[in-house]
Amino acid sequence: MSMKHGSESLLRLNKLESLDLHDNIFNWSIIQSLRLLTSLKSLNLSNNAVEGSLPTKDLCGWKKLEELDLSWNHFEGILPSSLCNLTSLQLLDLSSNEFTGNISSWMAGLTSLKYIDLSFNHFEHFSFDSLANISRLEFFRFECDDSKKVDVETENSGWVPLFQLEFLVLSHCNLNKLSNQVPTFLFHQYSLRALDLSYNNLKGPFPNWLLVNNTRLEFFSLNNNLFMGPLHLSLPLNSTYAMDVSNNQLSGHLQGNIGNILPKIRILHLFKNDFEGYLPFSIGNMSLLGILNLSFNNFSGEVPEESLAGCFLLQILDLSNNKFGGHLLSSTFNFTELKVLKINDNQFSGTLSPKCSLMSYFDVSNNKLSDKIPTSICNKTNLDTLILRNNFFRGQIPCETIQIQHLDLSQNSLSGSLPSWSSERLDAVHLGHNYFSGSIPKAFLNISDLSTLDISDNRLSGRIPSAIGELDLTVLLLRGNRLRGIIPTQFCQLTGIKLMDLSNNFLSGTIPHCFGRVFSDDQSLFDLNSVDLSTMPYEYRIFQKVISMPILGISNDDLSNEVGLLYEYYPQDESNFITKYRRSSYEGDILAYMSGLDLSCNNLTGGIPIELGQLSKIHALNVSHNQLTGSIPKALSNMTELESLDLSHNSLSGEIPPQLIALHFLEVFSVAHNNLSGRTPDMKAQFGTFDASSYEGNPFLCGLPLERHCTSKDDSPPMPTKSSDVKEEKWYKVDQTVFFTSFLVTYVMFCLGVITVLYINPHWRLRCFNLVEDCMYSCYFSVVITLRKLAVRLYN
Repeated sequence: MSMKHGSESLLRLNKLESLDLHDNIFNWSIIQSLRLLTSLKSLNLSNNAVEGSLPTKDLCGWKKLEELDLSWNHFEGILPSSLCNLTSLQLLDLSSNEFTGNISSWMAGLTSLKYIDLSFNHFEHFSFDSLANISRLEFFRFECDDSKKVDVETENSGWVPLFQLEFLVLSHCNLNKLSNQVPTFLFHQYSLRALDLSYNNLKGPFPNWLLVNNTRLEFFSLNNNLFMGPLHLSLPLNSTYAMDVSNNQLSGHLQGNIGNILPKIRILHLFKNDFEGYLPFSIGNMSLLGILNLSFNNFSGEVPEESLAGCFLLQILDLSNNKFGGHLLSSTFNFTELKVLKINDNQFSGTLSPKCSLMSYFDVSNNKLSDKIPTSICNKTNLDTLILRNNFFRGQIPCETIQIQHLDLSQNSLSGSLPSWSSERLDAVHLGHNYFSGSIPKAFLNISDLSTLDISDNRLSGRIPSAIGELDLTVLLLRGNRLRGIIPTQFCQLTGIKLMDLSNNFLSGTIPHCFGRVFSDDQSLFDLNSVDLSTMPYEYRIFQKVISMPILGISNDDLSNEVGLLYEYYPQDESNFITKYRRSSYEGDILAYMSGLDLSCNNLTGGIPIELGQLSKIHALNVSHNQLTGSIPKALSNMTELESLDLSHNSLSGEIPPQLIALHFLEVFSVAHNNLSGRTPDMKAQFGTFDASSYEGNPFLCGLPLERHCTSKDDSPPMPTKSSDVKEEKWYKVDQTVFFTSFLVTYVMFCLGVITVLYINPHWRLRCFNLVEDCMYSCYFSVVITLRKLAVRLYN
């Protein structure tokens, strides 16, 4: 119904039974008119921009209402008690709003409910006791936001439910937070078709009884809990299409007959557990298997062809981060449907020879593969991502034209010159840590969509081509080569750059002043897709309403029809950058928030451009080990998000700007080995954490944390201006206790010293006694003679 007719049109439709107003913009004046539609059975107000709380009276007139959908709005506040008057209600969807309070009080009266969705609100508590009288309930969904988990209690009174659920989603909640046990009311549920108890910190042994009780179970998810022990499935599960028990603490060997227990399985997630041992041969009996993820476990041994030969429909195979060894999957494997193969971080050896015509994602990094890269790689038109990092491949890159989008051949033994590619698809190229030599050919840079270029730690020489500045790069890593000449001014066009590392070369000239405009503050320029593979939606149609329920990446409107897979893998671009004196790896979305400039270990001259202070969002700046002169610009204090600043081993002079103490995020700071003078910055904020090593090698610096104290006018005692000031000084202003104590100690020590010397040397002792005797006689005769003369005068 169009909204342009307004409330007057709605008043005339008093016999209307179904009204769909989703994806509109309206206010409560429309809803006040809707309350007059007493014959209304279905009302859909989803996905609007409604704000505020629900009215307390306007809902009472809808006695015949069977479906109420208020999802995806901005409703807030406590739900009105008038909802309990909707006794005919069968579908209630309040998901994705901002409702608060306790919802258990009014729900008990809605005995006709079949479908309830309370997900993504701000409720404080929910008890399953309120559902005790709802005998027709089939669908219950309560997903919580990670930042606001709701306490959901199912064990208050040990009740036995009247309903038989078909779909139950209780994820990301504080489910039975006191016991962390699987809800016991599920012992009495025998009709479940989809069950999701993920992200609840549930613990205990694997609940095999859930699968025994519910033989119709099609979708089963217990991922991100704390279940431990073996995974034991006692009965064949002929209806189960998808199972996810990843991110638990399950251990032991996979049961040998698992392929017979799950004959119709299409998605099997066992990753991030503690499984060990060999792969069972029975996996080959899973003829419908489309996705198998065994990554991040302790599986070992070879991968026998018999284990996977029967999985003709396999689209995604992830064996990464295990201990598999032996030769890589041979060319006899007939994976005609395989699109994603991740076997990285294992111990595979031999040569690269898998045959998969439809493959789009191939990662064999961190293994022991050797020999040359086969030329067949170049001709694969469907291959989007090829990661061969950290192996033992040698020789040259065989491809002249390449259709790959994300290429990582770093940390191998490849040699020769860089290829002259012509490609319109390449987005990321990683060739670092190899033995490439020669100059960087201009034809190598003929890649219009390139965003990441890593050719660091090779043997490249010559000048940096100015054509690099014409690319739309976000990451440029050229460190550890033999490049010479100046930094091209065309680099000033790299306005979307996030990481630039030109360190450890032989670059000369000055730092371009325009670098202050290079690093963009717009985080959206760096767009890397990351998909949580455990939360892709499948759909269930009920009451002519399509409901999205995030379980296991399966799409299906009618569960009796064919199930389709929705999974896609996106390359997580990874780049290494040295900051805070350590090499850090930035991957995926984290890379979007990191920015840094490293020009260290070159022959750069001139001063530090003031314009660098415009890089207010940069996190790391390193210009150490150059020949820079001049003073440190005060404008560097404008780099408010700076975490690492290294200006050491240059010829900088002048004072350290005290304004730098405004850099509150600074963790690493060094101006060591320069010609700086004056006072060090105050020991405040982050500068209170830096020790003397940050300032060493500057003989004219003073102040804490250095041992050299400053002797400026402010620190020396005040000089008298008038002579009368000295006369006015009083002796009693001196601390008398200190004065007499020191005088007495000095006198005693002097006397003891004289006595000691006289005792040791008898000659000096005799001379001293004679001197004392002479003095005594001299004084005696002087006094006697004086007295006699005085007496004679008085007598006369």
